[in-house]
Amino acid sequence: MKVKSFFKGLIILVITAQVVSAQSVYHFDFGTGKVAPGYAQVTALTRYNEQLGYGFDYDTKAIARNRGGEDALRSDFCTGIGSMFFSVKVPQGNYEVTVTLGDAWRPSITTIKAESRRLMVKEISTKAGQFKTTSFMVSVWDSIINDHEIVRLKPRERDKLDWDNKLTLEFGNARPCVDAITIKKADHTTTVFLMGNSTVTDQSLEPWSCWGQMIPSLFKPGKIVFSDQAASGSTLRASIERGRLAKVSSMLKPGDYLFVEFAHNDQKPGSGEKAYTTYNKYLRVYIDSARGHHAIPVFVTSTNRRDFDALGKVINTLGEFPDAMRYEAKKDGVALIDLNAMTKVLYDALGPEKSKELFVQFPAGTFPGQEVTLADNTHFCDFGAYEIAKCVAEGIRKKLPALAKYLKPGLAPFNPAHPDDIRKWDLPLTPMFTSIKPYGN
Repeated sequence: MKVKSFFKGLIILVITAQVVSAQSVYHFDFGTGKVAPGYAQVTALTRYNEQLGYGFDYDTKAIARNRGGEDALRSDFCTGIGSMFFSVKVPQGNYEVTVTLGDAWRPSITTIKAESRRLMVKEISTKAGQFKTTSFMVSVWDSIINDHEIVRLKPRERDKLDWDNKLTLEFGNARPCVDAITIKKADHTTTVFLMGNSTVTDQSLEPWSCWGQMIPSLFKPGKIVFSDQAASGSTLRASIERGRLAKVSSMLKPGDYLFVEFAHNDQKPGSGEKAYTTYNKYLRVYIDSARGHHAIPVFVTSTNRRDFDALGKVINTLGEFPDAMRYEAKKDGVALIDLNAMTKVLYDALGPEKSKELFVQFPAGTFPGQEVTLADNTHFCDFGAYEIAKCVAEGIRKKLPALAKYLKPGLAPFNPAHPDDIRKWDLPLTPMFTSIKPYGN
């Protein structure tokens, strides 16, 4: 009876939140000047709370400016000391977010992330008196599957911004200047669901990052949204048992995609999984779930670990699991993005030493309070995650033409044998969510 009461109370809470937030378009005008008709004003004092349903969040130190003038949206704005977090309570769904940036008097530079550090816009610069508008898609979800099931979240996930019934935007970089935001429900947008482990998930803590967080920035807005529901430490079977596949299946609609990347934990001793037998059996469950909802399954072979032999070539540490996925994809007619093969090429191109640039490899003292060396050969830093995301985008370009047409115009083909130069890479950290401890599943 206590369990039933818990679910009943949880469902009532979510329904109440959805009633409070039951609108399809949200308009916000930032600053202390004139307020545009139909917009809610946001000043430095607008703090998020459940009753208001929107506002600055997570100890944001916002500063409001008013330059004067007749243009209500562009004559004033909010900037801040450090990153600004702005949250809106919204029901589960996909949303198109449109942001106007700029300052009438001074230049601005802004990077935008959403939810758990998903990169939406890498960098937008404006000159004094110049304003730019950018749009992107954000997926929001909760842990409820149906009226008697919820996703069994891990303790570390309970504080993740992905599961908190809010849409949170982070505005960072040298001088973000936010003039206006419009958030519009977009539930008919094609969704690309990502399922996998800690090499795929939205990592909540710096300096860790994953390709699932970076890939939204490679697609043009309005048509495609990514819903990264991977989880650290997961296996194919665990994602089924904890209700993660059931959650995604409850959201799938015809024409959506289900990307599946597992092996790192499946191949560990004690997992109970074996390549070609139990592992492949569970792969077929994911195929059936996608096709049962007229969605498109896509297999992604797992990223290699950073492990080199005496000749400086990458060693396969995943056993037969990549080949088992390749076999299943061919047998069942599933599109395959061979990320395992591409990361081998990428690491080999960089070599044993320079390949550290892709991973969380930082000497003690890199971050405030960091007394231990971070030497992670499995998980990526933001630069590495971006390179892996470009590998996935290249796989999409070659194997999924219907999805590839939504890649950003001008996105050049990526050859992992010729990786980007880290010296030309820069992405502001999300300071409030930084960890200085070694990663553990």
